[in-house]
Order: sequence, then C-alpha cells, then structure tokens
Amino acid sequence: MDWAIEKARERVKSSPANAVNVSATLANSKVLGKIIAGSAGVVMGASNTEPRLREIVILRMGWNCQSVYEFGQHQMFGRSVGLGDAEIYAVTRPLSQGRWGPAEAALLQMVDDLHADDCVSDATWADLCGHFEPSLVMEYVGAAMSYRMVSAILNTCGVQLDEGVPTWPTAPAGG
Repeated sequence: MDWAIEKARERVKSSPANAVNVSATLANSKVLGKIIAGSAGVVMGASNTEPRLREIVILRMGWNCQSVYEFGQHQMFGRSVGLGDAEIYAVTRPLSQGRWGPAEAALLQMVDDLHADDCVSDATWADLCGHFEPSLVMEYVGAAMSYRMVSAILNTCGVQLDEGVPTWPTAPAGG
C-alpha cells in the first residue's frame, strides 16, 4: 500500500486539496479509479459550469450525503474559486437560512431534489432554466450526480480525511 500512497501524492501535488487517501483507496481498483477520475476530470476541467457555482453544487451534495471527505476537499476547491467561510457554512443550512442569489438558490434546490429522489422537480427545472441554458442545467445535474456517486464511494470505503483538510464547518463569528 505504500506504493499507492506515494503514487497518489505525486498525482495530487498540484491540486489545492490534499487527496492522497482517496487516490490510495482508488488504486485498489483501476476500473473504479478510471471511472471517478474521468468523471471528476470532466466536471472539474472540461465543463462549462461556472467554477464557484459548481463548487456550491458539489459542497451541497457532499453535505447532503454526509461525506466529510468530499466536503472537506471541496471546501479547499471552493476557497480557490472565491467561496468564503460564511458561504461554505451556508451550504450546510436550509435554503431559507441562506443569503443566496436566485441562481444559487435554484442550484441548491436542484441538489436537494436530486438527493431526495434522484429527480429534479418540474418547478426547480423551470427555475434553473430561467438562469441557465438547458445544456448548462444538464451539466450542473451531471456534476451533482457525479459527486453523489463519489460521496457514496468515499463513505462506503471509509476514506479518512487527509492531513490539513478541513472537517465540517462551524458558524462564522457574528454570522
């Protein structure tokens, strides 16, 4: 397993997150590793989604799935695209408690819909299409569902947080 950890460290050294443990875990299954790497590569690199909004979607799905590993990693990615502590904390709260703009609220509702029953409600879909082209809505759905799969795998495999990766957020002071 030491070889897998060293290989994982090399692969993730340019990332804003320290993802050694997930890389070492996925080294146990080349097929699963390729599926997740391919999916994450598209969502994180080849997608037309706006990075800040994409991270809000991923964080909400990580929270809904109670995947502390996913949430911790994407706090770091979120900060790298401009999310602050108050926004990251707000992702964990009911929509009514956040100060989200209309497009952000629609995306958060989309994630909640998908987590509840793997389907975006007609009302949420219509709301999303008021903010985004349908093709972009599909990409946000794809991002959410990709990270639902990743969250489930991380939880199932018991992947532990890497050194320096934050855990669940706490309410910001004065907020």
